[in-house]
Amino acid sequence: MHPVEVVDTAEIPGGGQLRLLRSGPEYSIRFGEDELMGSEAPQSEKALATLAHLRMGARRDRVLIGGLGMGFTLGAALNAFPDSTKIVVAELVPQVVTWANGPLAHLFGNSLTDPRVTLEIRDVHDVIAEAPEGFDGILLDVDNGPDGFIHVANDRLYCNWGLRSAHAALRPGGVLAIWSAYIDDAFVGRLEQCGFAVEQASIPAECGRDRSPYTIWFASKAE
Repeated sequence: MHPVEVVDTAEIPGGGQLRLLRSGPEYSIRFGEDELMGSEAPQSEKALATLAHLRMGARRDRVLIGGLGMGFTLGAALNAFPDSTKIVVAELVPQVVTWANGPLAHLFGNSLTDPRVTLEIRDVHDVIAEAPEGFDGILLDVDNGPDGFIHVANDRLYCNWGLRSAHAALRPGGVLAIWSAYIDDAFVGRLEQCGFAVEQASIPAECGRDRSPYTIWFASKAE
């Protein structure tokens, strides 16, 4: 076992703090005592992009990723989507971008300098609200599930009117994909009420992790 070191902290706009921790070669990002993501367990974050890609319609011109994290979803999206796909990343916390170019640079590789990528230091809700039929895919990993756990204002992403805004921001055949650490049947109902066809995928925790599987919802807009 390696000792745990606090590498840096980041203030969240509106309140709260993230911590970047290191234990030997592995890193994790925590909110309080809750781990949001770790470098040793990237598969569910990658699946958010790769599985959404498989469920999207013929158009894959423009994709929005909510939450930069450790770059696993972005990296998987760059590998999965065609070279013609433009990828917009919305990150609320500026220090997370500093980490991506500093202690976590080995995880990101060349992702942030890829010409297909545009990085916006903004609330992903605002990006969605300002882009009617602007995206073929919206991939959200900004909380531990469909509630404002990290940023209270994120509740508006998951309420009825927030989901209707996401539906409006998708082009026909587009997919809204949402990562979660838990199942939420009521949230599935809200997605369906907003006009989405919903598929729920269970992603097993990586080997050696004693926890329930992760959940990803794929909410599709009709062609």
